[in-house]
Amino acid sequence: MRILVIEDSVELARQIKAELERLLYVVDVAYDGKEGHYLGQSENYDAVILDLGLPQRDGLAVLEQWRNAGNKVPVVVLTSRKTWRERVMGLRAGADDYLGKPFEYDELEARLEAVIRRSSGIASPVLKHGNLVLDPSSARVTLDGNRIELTALEYRTLDYLMRHDGEVVSKTELTEHIYHQDFDLDSNVIEVLITRLRKKLPPGLISTRRGLGYQLGLDETDA
Repeated sequence: MRILVIEDSVELARQIKAELERLLYVVDVAYDGKEGHYLGQSENYDAVILDLGLPQRDGLAVLEQWRNAGNKVPVVVLTSRKTWRERVMGLRAGADDYLGKPFEYDELEARLEAVIRRSSGIASPVLKHGNLVLDPSSARVTLDGNRIELTALEYRTLDYLMRHDGEVVSKTELTEHIYHQDFDLDSNVIEVLITRLRKKLPPGLISTRRGLGYQLGLDETDA
């Protein structure tokens, strides 16, 4: 899952990035509202952590501009502002959740997971496809109760496919959500990654849709 953190405190942004990457998220960082607005509007993120007190462009302005442009990316507003009026302003501007500083990273993680689930229409925090189960809270994948050992990239790939169960996911979309923004989109690394993942999963679980991408949940038609 790909997250954008917009926070002007370099140290706090570094800490959030490190914590989320430990949880196997892909994280991009912007340190001002202008850059953050551009990235959030031009790139495809699963969620955004947005500070309100930003230089160059206020966080509320960034959020309002996204929503006015039809950008529905889930947003957790992160700010040191503590009055109820400012919380209401953030929610009315289009925020999906609100977390005041200082905060516990466990709570940030839980709120982030919740807004991503809601945006995907998934009620349960645990992802299931038949007897295959992925638990984001522990980054644990099991099949028939037996744990499957995956690398970080394999886990991110399966997580994204399971969140889009039955949908066709293009190679570009997969690349954007499991790698950082400067990754070479022309690389064949996705094919290699899918091949490795297939060897650890039941036959036919991930199908190739020629010229389109990959799909979870159908018999494999194209190698």
